[in-house]
Parts: sequence; C-alpha cells; structure tokens
Amino acid sequence: MTSRELAVIAAEAASDKKADDIVAINIAELLVVTDYFVIATGNTNIQVRAIAGEIEDQLRDRANIKPIGREGETEAKWVLLDYGDIVVHVFQPEERGFYRLEKLWGDAPRLALPASVAGRAPLGAVDPASAHKRAEESAEEEQA
Repeated sequence: MTSRELAVIAAEAASDKKADDIVAINIAELLVVTDYFVIATGNTNIQVRAIAGEIEDQLRDRANIKPIGREGETEAKWVLLDYGDIVVHVFQPEERGFYRLEKLWGDAPRLALPASVAGRAPLGAVDPASAHKRAEESAEEEQA
C-alpha cells in the first residue's frame, strides 16, 4: 500500500471519530524521513485518544501495519503516531494553534482528501495565531 493510501486511511479514520480540520501534507520533497503528515483536531482528551485509537485500528485492519512510535497518549493534548511513511498528529485546538505545523510546512502540497473527510469543517475553529497567543498568556499567568 502506498504512503498516499495510508494517509487517506488515517484521514478517514480521524473523520470517523469526528475530528475537525483534517489535513494531509505531502512533505516527501522537504523531509527525507517521512512522506506525509496527517493532522487532525480533537476537542477533548477523550476525543484525541479516540481519534488516535481509530487511526491505529483502521491502519492495522486495512493495511496490516502498526505504529513504530507513539507519543503523547497520557496527556492527550498532542498524540503522535509514527508509521514511518506517514506521521499522524492529533492535537487539541490550543496545541495545534501553538505548534502550527501547517504553517511550518506551508511550502508542502496538501493531499486532496475524499469529500467525506475534506467536508468536515472545524467546529469552533481556532485561529492558530490567537490560539498561540492564548497559550502564551496562559504560560505567563502560570509564571506570575
């Protein structure tokens, strides 16, 4: 199965668990260690874990692969699933806004996803810049 097909399966799995703002970025030309980043947003720790779990289940069932690395499941603010050819990032809104991976990899082309996935509009969309500012303000308040 191609890395493109794996990215689509991951995006579909995220959509099945009602992830918001799902994108797949082809970074093969910019980064030699992986071909695609799949990025999705879950609104709570429980939803982030459910999205990541569904992605793992569907990639195992449909493509017979397991992640070679998994991080962030305990806090579930940002879960990373590394499959080698694709890396999946499931964020909560503030973390996604803070790290802004789409902006960091802005020169990379986006993969056209099926309408069933691409049609998932973000609920209560978070502007990355304002989320980043809120994260900075929260950090400043904690330090005060």
